[in-house]
Amino acid sequence: MQIDQHRIAACNELLTATHQRRLQFLRQEIPHTEDIISKLTAFQVAIPSWALGTGGTRFGRFPGGGEPRSLEEKLEDIGLLHALNRGSGAVSLHIPWDIPSNATHIRAVASQLGLGFDAMNSNTFQDQPGQEHSYKFGSLAHTDKHTRQQAVAHNLEVIQYGRELGSKALTIWLSDGSCFPGQLNFRRAFDHALESFGEIYQSLPDDWKLLIEYKAFEPNFYSTTVGDWGQSLLYTSKLGPKAFTLVDLGHHLPNANIEQIVALLLREGKLGGFHFNDSKFGDDDLTVGSIRPYQLFLIFNELIDGMDARHMQHATDMGWMIDASHNVKDPLEDLLQSVEAIRIAYAQALLVDREQLIAAQNNHDTVLAQEILQHAFRTDVRPLIAEARLRAGGALDPLAVFRQTKIREQLVRERGKTAIATGL
Repeated sequence: MQIDQHRIAACNELLTATHQRRLQFLRQEIPHTEDIISKLTAFQVAIPSWALGTGGTRFGRFPGGGEPRSLEEKLEDIGLLHALNRGSGAVSLHIPWDIPSNATHIRAVASQLGLGFDAMNSNTFQDQPGQEHSYKFGSLAHTDKHTRQQAVAHNLEVIQYGRELGSKALTIWLSDGSCFPGQLNFRRAFDHALESFGEIYQSLPDDWKLLIEYKAFEPNFYSTTVGDWGQSLLYTSKLGPKAFTLVDLGHHLPNANIEQIVALLLREGKLGGFHFNDSKFGDDDLTVGSIRPYQLFLIFNELIDGMDARHMQHATDMGWMIDASHNVKDPLEDLLQSVEAIRIAYAQALLVDREQLIAAQNNHDTVLAQEILQHAFRTDVRPLIAEARLRAGGALDPLAVFRQTKIREQLVRERGKTAIATGL
């Protein structure tokens, strides 16, 4: 389904006066509001194709009905999000969960909805029907060369799908590792993974990026072959200029200083993408900004500082993606909240007075440095984000429009109460 633009306009009309009053107040406080609004308009967050249905745990999954039954319906759902918030204009596809059987058709459907294709995602952490070699004990780093070659071939297939869709990047999350001491040789596992990554890298189109994602633990709990940012950086540095590290916020040990990691990866020119989520303990995949909004702001503060230092374009020189699991929320409402939280943190970080911050740091004025950051963080930038949406044709309050127009109820009527998202 698609939402009628007139319905969005009607909902906006009821909120316009209040919105203009709040926006005018911010304009009096912030001198460069137009620059921020312009950057917000250009800033798009990719929606993963696996996040349109209800998530779950090993204990159970409780779908709410009306979930997309095909890749086309997943694109329709992302199109709904983008029509409401004008900040979800890209799709991150997962293969083999969402194989585009007719790439030309899928690309046309996406184009009609105003969507493009961000990074492609491969899967060598699950065995697929008819697969000759099992990934139970690894894939790209497996001790058996035939298994490694099978995993490489899958990634090359994903690249081909991406080329047909207009994607420009491949993300690899390698779950290989060990659960017990002595299970594998760390050095040989690294060498096997590096050799496999190298074969994939050599097949990348010239204008593509290879994003290597890391994760501290799970599904392996003693060691992970790409277990932290240092290991990912080691691989990408050896591979070449098209290889970059991808940071997933939930893939760290508790209380890791992710903002420092971001700063150093940017310094090395090796930060290529983000998977946004939030967590209390580990890879919880909760709604972005729901647990640690200040940390999210601090991360964006380092992102802007580092990207500006390298003269990078915020909107296009980094892959911005969500990777979350919606166990108890409506998936589309959760994604609306996540995109909003990301844009809030981005806008707040744009408020930081960098000259004053550098001066405070150079003068060792710890109190002033903290005040500069927290002043930006405590500023309510939602009117700026709403204005960016409004100018782009979106809703002043996307979540309210989603509920007022009963989108989930309509999807349940169209797809059924028992419809479960394809793929994961």
